[in-house]
Amino acid sequence: MNNITDQFYSFPAPAKLNLFLHIIGQRSDGYHQLQTIFQFLDHSDTIDIKLTEGLNIELLTPIEGVLNEDNLIVRAAQLLQNYIIENKIINVSPNDQQQKLGAQIKITKILPMGGGLGGGSSNAATILLALNVLWGANLSLHKLSELGLSLGADVPIFIHGFSAFAEGVGEELTAVSPKESWFLVSKPDVSISTASVFTDPQLTRNTAKVNLSDDITKLDIDLCHNDCQTLVIKRYPEVAKLLAWLVEYAPSRMTGTGACIFSRFDTEQEACRIQSLLPDGIMSFVAKGVNISPLRNVMNNLVTLQK
Repeated sequence: MNNITDQFYSFPAPAKLNLFLHIIGQRSDGYHQLQTIFQFLDHSDTIDIKLTEGLNIELLTPIEGVLNEDNLIVRAAQLLQNYIIENKIINVSPNDQQQKLGAQIKITKILPMGGGLGGGSSNAATILLALNVLWGANLSLHKLSELGLSLGADVPIFIHGFSAFAEGVGEELTAVSPKESWFLVSKPDVSISTASVFTDPQLTRNTAKVNLSDDITKLDIDLCHNDCQTLVIKRYPEVAKLLAWLVEYAPSRMTGTGACIFSRFDTEQEACRIQSLLPDGIMSFVAKGVNISPLRNVMNNLVTLQK
């Protein structure tokens, strides 16, 4: 089949930040039209995958409170597997004991759930990219993004793996290169449902559109905002309190629908110093903003191994 052996292969599933998030409208199907800039962090979940005979997708490390069949990791693997079989990308024979189109998967999860860092979408994208190579399907990034979009609006950015100005529901991407700052990412002890934010009648949905004909590289992110933040700090006093504390030290803003807040610094040392001052009970980490996903090099090395 290829040079892939029976070992586990390890892949990062990085966090992302929404450096800003404008909601410019709502479509008739209920989805929101967005404008945002995505940037990756060098802080990742880790996903380990081993190929198995047959078609069984087995998640060896279930996530507490999430049924396996609802987990985006399993759903992404099954989605890709079904596409491969239905479109005869790989001929699967019940009698072919050499064909490995199943997988055992383990995840070491460090990205918080309900934080706005895109952890679930990143997990799904890593699965699609990794199994596409491990299974030998060799689908294009465009096709993987199409499949991934059915799992979540943020999945395509993780598949393409570059920082981007995004429009539509988040899938129309234009590459950009924002400054690769150091970030303190902090989260109060609360998880926020993305669906609850986007269905709230008080959510702002008419922010003026940033014109793509403008030079996006000159866009002053500090003059932008996160439309979800105004609503969330009304609904979640824990987020409001932490944000008020952080802005005394550095430019700080909520990412996505929260509850994580990122604070921007020029040096790792300064980010760590403010981290040491955080109030008790606040989850936090310090990470570098990066414009190329940490997954990119791993995938390039895997493709080389397969040849």
